Amino acid sequence: MRRRLIWTYLTFLLIVLMGLSVPLGLVLAARDAQTMFMDRLGDTIRFAALAEPALLTNRMSALDAELRHYDSLFGITAVVVDRNRRIAASSREAVSLETVEIQERISRALSGQASQFPGVSWPWDPAPLIIAEPVGSGGEIVGVALTISPSGELQAGTWRNWFLLGSLSLLTLLLGALATGPVARWTLKPVHDLDEAAHALAVGTFLPDQITGSGPPELRRLTESFATMASRVTALLQRQRTFASYASHQLRTPLATLRLSIENLSPAVDKSGAGDYALIASEIERMAGMCDALLTYALAEVPAGPQTVIDAAEVAADRVTFWSGPAERAGLRIALHTNAPAKAMAAANVLDQALDALLSNAIKFAGAGADVLVTVSPHPDGLVEVHVSDTGPGLSTTDIARAPEAFWRGPADQNADGSGLGITIAESLITASGGELLLRQAVPHGLHAIILLRSAP
Repeated sequence: MRRRLIWTYLTFLLIVLMGLSVPLGLVLAARDAQTMFMDRLGDTIRFAALAEPALLTNRMSALDAELRHYDSLFGITAVVVDRNRRIAASSREAVSLETVEIQERISRALSGQASQFPGVSWPWDPAPLIIAEPVGSGGEIVGVALTISPSGELQAGTWRNWFLLGSLSLLTLLLGALATGPVARWTLKPVHDLDEAAHALAVGTFLPDQITGSGPPELRRLTESFATMASRVTALLQRQRTFASYASHQLRTPLATLRLSIENLSPAVDKSGAGDYALIASEIERMAGMCDALLTYALAEVPAGPQTVIDAAEVAADRVTFWSGPAERAGLRIALHTNAPAKAMAAANVLDQALDALLSNAIKFAGAGADVLVTVSPHPDGLVEVHVSDTGPGLSTTDIARAPEAFWRGPADQNADGSGLGITIAESLITASGGELLLRQAVPHGLHAIILLRSAP
């Protein structure tokens, strides 16, 4: 973004410099041409005034000497012709007046027209400046006075002016380029702070002092507001996690005491109270499991640590081995399908815990006689896919959308053991590690969970 901002500044500066330099260069060229024209016009008018009596009396020696002296001083050809276009006096011995432009100027002067400004003389146009003034008074034209001025000096002056303007513009552009770097950094410093703070907030390492408070006032106010908001959000999240962790941890001690007390009462329970005793013991076990799930959920909400390279196939094989015993006792068959190592990026133990949650749910809800298949496969799009599918009753489309919600249970599983946090915990762990957990309906029936992780470089 800083580079684009610098290029934008420089583009605007270049447009402004061109908008100023180009018209100024044209004005300077027109001014110099106008100045030269007015100077030569005055000289030509003076020669026309001197030429009238000389042409009428046919005494050309004084006029000829005046023209030669003028040419020797300024290097400008001066010529006087009579009404028949013959050279009557000249500042040089051999002067050619046969060009079309000179003849046109002589014709206009003989018709009584005064010279007009021919326009700007561009540096690449070597044509001389030709001025022709009629000689005569009282309406009778007896000749024409001409000056033919070389344009080399005028062209050189125009080039010098343009070079100076170009140099000043280039110097201004260079100074602007040197200045835009610090200006862009100062302007974008709040944006950079916001980016760093947002990233830190996402990974759970935000600190208020990451906002430096430099930059434009409008952006400083935005960064300060963001810092205040982020601090409050961080404090609320930390308070929530701390409460969940503390509450679940503190409840485990009295539950353990209560469970031990119930076990000690077991010999004193007669047959008539055996059912109630079993129900109480079961509920205590259920509450203990829910406390453990709450503690796991609180920890899952904390952003994952640094990501490392893991072998998803190896992790899946380890978890399938672990859950094979419980699956067999529940009457299910669990299998693993993988062909090669599948290197992925994830935080430590994230995939292990996610697979534990998914396999535990599959064993619990698929039902006896169902099959559970775990498949690991690298994907061409730079992903590693881990599939956990079963052939149980599955969930409807509406229930699949609600399954990741905390404490949600399917309509048919309201009384089943568990806390309703299995899929929630799995999704939190995978998402915190930069992956994604998708739930689909299996074919022909059952639930199909897909874990997507980034492939390792």
